[in-house]
Amino acid sequence: MRKDEEPVPLPKRRHSVSRQNKRRANWKAKAPNLIPCPDCRALKLAHQACPACGNYAGRQVVEIKPHIHRGRS
Repeated sequence: MRKDEEPVPLPKRRHSVSRQNKRRANWKAKAPNLIPCPDCRALKLAHQACPACGNYAGRQVVEIKPHIHRGRS
């Protein structure tokens, strides 16, 4: 460490696993906030183009290719 740097504070004791797990108890993933598309009513993420119809803010922004079903025949 150089003389002009301040020492970094360190914990005096180790935190137990249970204390660590209590802290992480609130660290979880949230469900995405899905809203219906105003054009096709498919669920989509807010402020994103609709994956079903390709519209955003009332206009076509993404060209959607038709889905080709390749099942058994």
